[in-house]
Parts: sequence; structure tokens; C-alpha cells
Amino acid sequence: MTLRRDLSHGLRIGRAEFVRSLRGYLGDTRHLIGLAFVVLFFGGSLLVALPAAYVLGQTARSVTAIPLFGPAATALPVLFLLLATLRTLERIARIESEELVLTTVHPRAVVVGLITAEVGRLLLWFGIPVGAFVTAFAFGLGSPMLLVTGGIVLLPIIVSSTVWGYACGIGALRVLRRLPGVRRVLRGLGVFVILGFVVGSQFVGRQLVEGGGAVRGFASAITFGPVVEYVALAFAGSPLAQPTSMRSIAVVVALIALIPIGLAVATKQASAFWFSETPTRSGARQVQRSSGGFTAPRPFAWSRAGRIAWGLLVRARRHPQKLSHLVMALFFIGPLGTTVVQSSGDAIGPLISGTGVGLGTYLAGAAFGLNPLGDDRPQLPLLLLTETSPRTVTRGRLLAGLAVGLPVAVLVPLASLGLGTPPLYVLSFGLVGAGMCLTASMFAVGVGSAYPIYEEREFWGTESVVPSTLVMVAYLFVVGGGTALGLVVTWFGVTGNVSLTPVFGLGFGLYLLLTVGVSYGSYRYAVRRYRRYTVA
Repeated sequence: MTLRRDLSHGLRIGRAEFVRSLRGYLGDTRHLIGLAFVVLFFGGSLLVALPAAYVLGQTARSVTAIPLFGPAATALPVLFLLLATLRTLERIARIESEELVLTTVHPRAVVVGLITAEVGRLLLWFGIPVGAFVTAFAFGLGSPMLLVTGGIVLLPIIVSSTVWGYACGIGALRVLRRLPGVRRVLRGLGVFVILGFVVGSQFVGRQLVEGGGAVRGFASAITFGPVVEYVALAFAGSPLAQPTSMRSIAVVVALIALIPIGLAVATKQASAFWFSETPTRSGARQVQRSSGGFTAPRPFAWSRAGRIAWGLLVRARRHPQKLSHLVMALFFIGPLGTTVVQSSGDAIGPLISGTGVGLGTYLAGAAFGLNPLGDDRPQLPLLLLTETSPRTVTRGRLLAGLAVGLPVAVLVPLASLGLGTPPLYVLSFGLVGAGMCLTASMFAVGVGSAYPIYEEREFWGTESVVPSTLVMVAYLFVVGGGTALGLVVTWFGVTGNVSLTPVFGLGFGLYLLLTVGVSYGSYRYAVRRYRRYTVA
């Protein structure tokens, strides 16, 4: 097939993939509720940023006067490249009904279609908030044409970065296919890398606000002049316009030239990935045998619910991608790192104890309770026909979550003894953490049963069923808020700063009633959902 025909077919495939994505976003009430929640959550930050952008546009007199314009412009291609690579690893390495599509059109057309659809999704998700910010800045600057020139300058960066990000992602998946051991290691390291990035970004942000010279020097060192001059072309026709330099023209030529080269590399990588089998050591298909491990040790072996919990733990160890949704908590827990590290010697021990209780409470419910019906979907017909009662099945999930979260909630405060935390504080935080882990796990199975997710999606080259984003965010806010309030009351209680007034007694009693009542009601609801579940 000719290049022109492949591009034509690729654009049609890209349009179909993009429309399919829109229908996935808007075609389900549950997805619409989750989308509305995301808009409300991030819309508040955008409303705060828009007036700041307008004021920045009014006060800007030159490109160099815009704070951190150089490092931000340099980081744009890198960020889009990393985002496209991660998206390829996570979701867009393949196409729907690939056996039919690949026998109909050339692989190059499929690659063009997937990349086109991904560019459209990037513009949809990032174009609206960035466009709003740039619009406020442009009106503050008095140059609405910045929207047009900015889009023209940004488009080659997005397309080139997406093409090469797709090529890098497919290449990484080929390596991971040949080295499955590396894949398991990278999954574990990825969590720590994300945590380090989140915590590090908090330190960098605070240093920039406080005027840290070291951070500003580093930002100046990573600034690449030609890219900055090219991005500055977006201000053509505005009061911030700069003369066009030969280096900016060279960047334009390089970005445009990298697009067909990256497309050729991506097509070659994708063809090798789609039309090759996973290699084996012997060259022949090996029969997979169970390696055991489901024989429950004590104390899991003492009850049927315990044996179910042990089975869930073993399955999670063999398929760690089932716990990939826990990464979401890093973006909320990570900022606590700056508070803990920068605390004084007297406060660091209690802060670490409270952080351990909060993390353990989150894990107790989030690990196995946020999608119980969806997680058991392959085994539901057999599970519902056994003599095991729904109450036992639900309790098995509770015990599995407690086996993950309870040690964290208890051992982290215990470890803070080495930092000088008084034993009374450790004992109090440990007891409160144990109770919170139980209530969090009971609440999780209820809210997870209300919105089950059954569809698998690809994540780092493997398919897994993850809980609904709406459920995860709701659980995080409810449990996080309740845990923070309980820890504050515990802190004031052990330090003797609580006045036992009728108002306090009424408020604390209402808090306990809601915590215990909602959690127990959620547990009963999950049992009833299992009992009344029907297989279509």
C-alpha cells in the first residue's frame, strides 16, 4: 500500500478510536458522574489559576519576566514524550479487534490511527484547562491572537513527542515481553519512583516559592535555549514578541523531520510486537503448572474466611497488577513527606505514627475491598453455588485487607519509639489504627459493591480489572477525612488538651456513631449484594 492510502486509512481509524473514547467517557451514567467529580475537583484549582494568569499577563513586559518560562518550555517536549510512552505501556499498545484490522490495512495505518486518536485525547484532556489558562493570560496581555499562535507552535511538539513516545512504549513492551522478570521488578520500582517524584515535587515547589537559589540554578541549567526560543514564537504579534532566530527555525525543522522518522520507527516496532509470539526458553510451548502456595498457614487456616483471605493474598502476590490502583494514593500521601521531613525533633515521631495509621487504614480497605464483585467475576458462578455463605466470602476480603493494612497501622507507630515517641502515644495510635483499619475495610466492601467494574483494561502490558475511579476517590476522601479527624482527637486526648464538655461528648459520640454505623451498614450491604447477585 502507498503512504497516501495508509495515511487516509489511519486518519479514519484514528477518528473511530477517538469517537469510541468519547462514547466511553459520555455513554455511561457512572462515567459521567466520575467525570463530573473530576471536573469539580480540578475545576476549583483552575478557577484560582485563571485570575493569577490574567494578572500575570497584565504585568508581563518580556518573555524573561514570566516566572520559570525557560525550564517550562524545555520540559514541554519531555513531558509529552513521557506521557505518550506511559500511555502506550498502559493502554494503547494494541487496537480493538486487531486480528481483523491488521488483515485489512497495513500496520502503518494502524499506527497512524492510534497516534492520531491519542493526540486527540491529549488535546481534549489537556487542551481545555491549558487553553483556559492561556486565554486568561492572553486577555491580560491584550493579545487574543496568542491562542492561535500558541496552538500553531504547540502542535508540532505534541505530534512529534506522541509519535516518538509511542515508538518508545512499544519498544519497552518488546523488552518486557522477552524479560518478564524485569517487568515484575519495574512494577515494584515504579511505585517508589512515583512516590519520589511526588514528594520531590513538593520540595521543589516550596523551594521555588521561598526563592531557593540551588533549585533556581538547577532550573537554569536544564534550560535549552533553542527550544525556549521556538516556544517564544507563540508570542508573535503580541507585546512580548521576540525576533525570529535561526535556532528557533532549526527546532521547527527538526520537529517536523522527526515526525516521519518516528512514524517509521514506531511502525517497525509495532509490527514486530504484533506479529511475534512471546519467546520461551525451550522454543516449545510449556505447560503451566501450579506452584502451590494456597495451603493457608496459621492463623489463616483457623477459619474458612481466613483461608479465603489467604487465597486473595497469594493471588495478589502472583499478579501484582491487581493492586495497581493503590498507586493513586501516592499523589495524596506523597505531600506529607515534606511535612514529616521538615518537622522538629519533638513532632516527627507523632507525625510518622499518624502517617502510618493513615496509610494502614487506607490499605486495609483499598487493597481488596473496592471492587469485590468485579474482582471475583471469573469465579462468581462457582463461588455463588458453593456452600460458603456470602457473609464468609465478604469476611475473607475483610481479613485480606486487614492482613495488609493492620501491620502498617501498628508497626509504624511502634517503630517511632526509636524517634523518642512516648509509649502512651504509640499505644494510643496503635489501638486507634486497629479500629480504623476494621471500619475502613467494612466501608470499602460496601462502596465497592455499589459500583462494580467488570471490564479489564491493559496496564503495563497486562490486563487487569481495577476499581472505579469514582469509588477510589470517594473512599479516599471519606476514609481520609475520618482518619484525620480521629487522629486529631487522639492527639489531643493523649496530650491532655481535651475538655470533657457536653458539646465535645455529643460531637465525639456522633463521630463514633457515624463511623461504626456507616461501616457496619456498608458491610451488610456488601453481604446482601453477594446474596442477591444473579449471573446473566
